[in-house]
Amino acid sequence: MRFGFSLCSDERNFLWKRKRYVANALKNVFHLQQDLQQHEVPVVAIITTGGGLKSMTGLYGSLQGLKKLNLLDCITYISGLSGTTWTMANLYRDAYWSQKDLDWHIGEAQKQATKCKMSCFSMDRMKYYNKQLCQRKEDGYRTSFIDLWGLMIEYLLNDGKDPHKLSEQRAAVCEGQNPLPIYVSVCVRDNYSTHDFKEWVEFTPYEVGLLKYGAFIPTENFGSEFFMGRMLKKLPESRICYLQGMWSSIFSVNLLQIWGLSHSSEDFWKRWTQDKIDDVGEKYPILPTRPHELRTRTYAPPGPLSNALRGALTDRFSVAQHHNFLKGYQLHNNYLENEHFCRWKDTVLDTRPNQLMQNPDHLGMIDAGFFINTSSAPLLRPQREVDVFIYLKKLFETLDKACKYYSEQKIPFPKISLSDEEKKNLKECYLFQDSDSPRCPIVVFLPLVNDTFREYKAPGVKRCCSEMEGGQLDLTSRSSPYCMFSVRYSDENYRRLLNLSEYNVLNNSQVIMQALQMAMQRKRQNMC
Repeated sequence: MRFGFSLCSDERNFLWKRKRYVANALKNVFHLQQDLQQHEVPVVAIITTGGGLKSMTGLYGSLQGLKKLNLLDCITYISGLSGTTWTMANLYRDAYWSQKDLDWHIGEAQKQATKCKMSCFSMDRMKYYNKQLCQRKEDGYRTSFIDLWGLMIEYLLNDGKDPHKLSEQRAAVCEGQNPLPIYVSVCVRDNYSTHDFKEWVEFTPYEVGLLKYGAFIPTENFGSEFFMGRMLKKLPESRICYLQGMWSSIFSVNLLQIWGLSHSSEDFWKRWTQDKIDDVGEKYPILPTRPHELRTRTYAPPGPLSNALRGALTDRFSVAQHHNFLKGYQLHNNYLENEHFCRWKDTVLDTRPNQLMQNPDHLGMIDAGFFINTSSAPLLRPQREVDVFIYLKKLFETLDKACKYYSEQKIPFPKISLSDEEKKNLKECYLFQDSDSPRCPIVVFLPLVNDTFREYKAPGVKRCCSEMEGGQLDLTSRSSPYCMFSVRYSDENYRRLLNLSEYNVLNNSQVIMQALQMAMQRKRQNMC
């Protein structure tokens, strides 16, 4: 296990190579007279959100739009969760996907998105699932319904068995020829809501790691047994479908999250189920406390009824279980003084070290969409120095929640503010920045909305009367063909969503260009 908050040597090597691609792309796009120096090249990242086939298809369209603008080579990172990991995993089978036309990949995805899925439950498929799960158990993994879901995803997205593994994606970034993919999950614990306990986990072709602890292991060793930072038993690396099942585990929902869909507050449930903690320091301010020390508190555990209610509300149908590579590892006793730990210190156990350091045998991981539905956390590691975020989001609420979360964590992020009227009538693109904070990234926000696409089939090209139907997309109603649980689209619906996502990028190219220019200018000013 690698213990530290710096980037691994493989990623640093990737960044050095990728900057050459980005520098050449920026020179061509902006017709620069001179080559950009390494320190002048901005780091641009695409951030996506989840949502099943809708997110998968939307990401294909957005990438196609960036490709047509010759901006895809300007991207250094792509982060994903839930449905967008399906797109990323498919693309990164091809070691040079971003250097080619994307039509073939989009066509293959359309074939899978529009095929009949009923044979997913055929007797032959059930036998296949059983055989694969038995083999996985023999390999030493703890199997769950999430693994079965991963095998179903394999069928939904492929014509046959997919032997692809995450570590094999190193071939797609070894020369810096594609952006580095980052897949995101969150680690949870029993009897705690996702808001009360979650720890960000990032997956790259190089490493898998917990952001808060700065603990990383090589990707091919994820799932193997560790003790005190040493590998005890090597398990075969999981196929990508099992990871996709975890990254998009819709079956990890609990009653408290279902409650949150219709209510904006968990205060009622917290009042009756959470531990009661009083800060003694507020009553007795004369008690000395050093900056890195914990405040003195009184702790009252919940009673039997509250415990029962808490268990019922927080219990998840299924959670992906993997051997905890932090098992037996004692965190440094001065961890509260570590600024990187404090950046992600946000669980209810962070103020109770004796419970926090009781590392369980297995890590329980779920879809990051169950928290604030964003894959941005790993890209806000200061070591990655991301200058521009291209946020591909479904709704404004997800970006608003992310902004509030990062503000609470004191992580540099621009303030996101729209009026109630603006929230009801979202535009296709927004640019947010904090000009007073040079460390704060620039955010280009591209919500999935159907605005001018209703009347224009391409930027500046109006639809004729016979083409108006092609601009009509129902994205939000209950009867929408693009609901999160839809596993099959018609060819027409697939193409409409793809075209909308591509159009929104093309139609707002000037805003994206403006953000890149601002980032380059900021880089030059910082070096002066």
